[in-house]
Amino acid sequence: MVFARSERPRLPTAIKILVAGGFGAGKTTMVGAVSETRPLRTEEVLTDRGIGVDDLTSVEAKRTTTVAMDFGRITLGNDYVLYLFGTPGQERFWFVWDELAEGSLGAVILADTRRLADCFPSVDYFERRGTPFVVAVNCFEGAQTFELDEVRLALQLNPSIPIILCDARKRESSREVLIALVKHSARLRAEPVGT
Repeated sequence: MVFARSERPRLPTAIKILVAGGFGAGKTTMVGAVSETRPLRTEEVLTDRGIGVDDLTSVEAKRTTTVAMDFGRITLGNDYVLYLFGTPGQERFWFVWDELAEGSLGAVILADTRRLADCFPSVDYFERRGTPFVVAVNCFEGAQTFELDEVRLALQLNPSIPIILCDARKRESSREVLIALVKHSARLRAEPVGT
């Protein structure tokens, strides 16, 4: 079937988003929860070789780690398709971040209040690159809760950077975080965006 120029179906805009944060913050969980396709995961089992290298404080039950990336996809209405790339959280795998960040609209930095200092490398990285980002505080069961202004102060974030509470296990919660990032990025670029 041949379409006239005005009859061609309009393709949605593809948007690349990174999901970053510290080791065990919930990046793989978020990509898996929100992806409409089965996510690609590059997880490996933690072994004895990580003793003295991997800090498991507050995430002692963690058995696997992302060694390259997680990948998922979500469609927002008829206008946007988000391609999600979860970054590895451990420092020894950070060398892949530059490749993953190339061409991205922005990033979600997942924060775990049990290990809040683990967010600093992600915040520093995206600030240096000039990449728009939001911080999503992943609400882990049993973790101490803090006001969002306390998290902002602890991470030394500019007041213009959105901070959101989320549950990375829940699709709708993760979706709201992604929408917040797209809107934040559009504001910074002064581009209109639908909901």
